[in-house]
Amino acid sequence: MSRFVIKLGSAIVTRDEVMTAVCDEIAGRRAAGDQVVLVSSGAVARGLEALGRPVRPTTIQEMQAASAVGQGSLFRRWDELLAERTVQAAQVLLTSFDLAARQHYLNARQTLETLLEWGVVPVVNENDTTATEELSFSDNDFLAAQVAILVGADLLAVLTDTEGVYTADPRTNTQARLVPEIAGPADLAALDIGHNTGPLGTGGMRSKVVAAEIATAGGIETVICSGRRPEALHRALDGDVEGTRFHAGGARYNSFKLWLKYAKPSAGTVRVDAGAARALCDSGTSLLPVGIVAVEGAFDAGDAVDITRDGERIGKGIVNYTAAELRRVAGLRSSAVREVLPRASEEAVHRDYFVLT
Repeated sequence: MSRFVIKLGSAIVTRDEVMTAVCDEIAGRRAAGDQVVLVSSGAVARGLEALGRPVRPTTIQEMQAASAVGQGSLFRRWDELLAERTVQAAQVLLTSFDLAARQHYLNARQTLETLLEWGVVPVVNENDTTATEELSFSDNDFLAAQVAILVGADLLAVLTDTEGVYTADPRTNTQARLVPEIAGPADLAALDIGHNTGPLGTGGMRSKVVAAEIATAGGIETVICSGRRPEALHRALDGDVEGTRFHAGGARYNSFKLWLKYAKPSAGTVRVDAGAARALCDSGTSLLPVGIVAVEGAFDAGDAVDITRDGERIGKGIVNYTAAELRRVAGLRSSAVREVLPRASEEAVHRDYFVLT
C-alpha cells in the first residue's frame, strides 16, 4: 500500500476534464489499496468565475468573499466525481494557524489519519474565508507539502499547467529545457525559476519548487508534472519518468521536529557565539544562556526562535525564556543564571526542541 498526496493548482482545477481524469486515477489507486489525499486550490478562481470576474482581486476581503462563493461548489464537484466512482470524499479546510499550533497540528493529523483508515479521500484546501494572511500557503503549494509531511506520504504529486521544472521560463525562453530530476539543492542553483503566475493563481513555479524542497527534506519524494495530460499523473505515481522528480532527502526528522522546522513560525532571533554554534551543529547539545550574544524581537517562553551565528541561520528551537528574561541572562553561566532567575531552566533551548536548518 502506498500513500499519495496529489495537489492541483488554480490554473488547472477549473477544467472539468482535469478533475475527471484525476478522479479516475484516484479511484484506480483506491481500488488497488492505496490511500490518497487531494489538495485542491481553486475556491477563489471558481468563485470569480461564478461572479463573472476574470482577474484575481487584490484585497483580502475580496478574495475571502470570492472563496466563500467558490468553496462549496468546488468541493461539491469533487464529491460528485468521486461518488460516481464509489469513492467517499471529505472536505478538510485548514489555515496556517492550524499547522502552527502544535495541538491543532496533531488534531489535523489525527483527523486525516482516521479518514484514510476509513477509506475516505480527504479533499484539503486552505480556509481562505477566515485566513488572516493573504493566501499564506501560496496557492496551496506549501499546504500540500505540509499535508504530505503531516500524513507521512510516500509521494507528493504537484500538478500544474506546465510539464515540470525547466532550466528557464519556457514561455519567454525558447532554449529552456525540461529538467527530469533534481537530486538536491545543487541541481537548483543553475536554474532560472521565476515567480510568474496566471490571472487566477498565486503560486508560480518558485513556490512549487520550495514546496518540493520542504517535502523532500521530510523524506517524501516529489514530482511536479503536467495536469493537462491524464497519463502524466498515472506515470508519476507509478514511479516512471515524468515531469520533474525531486529525490527524497536522508532520514526523516521525527514528527515534532518537522512541525517545528516547517510549520511553526519564528517569533524572534537568538544570536549565539562560535562555541555555541559549533556545539549545536556538531555535538547536538542544548543551547545554554552562556552562548547567547544577543536577543532580537519580543517572544514568550514556548515560542519558536531562529538561532543565528554571524547573520546566518543555523537552527530553530522552542525557547524556555521570554525575550526580556533571555536578555537578562545572555552570556551568563548556569550558576549566575540561577542567581538572576532562580526558577529558570538551565537550557535556553533544549536539544529535544531544536532542529538544524
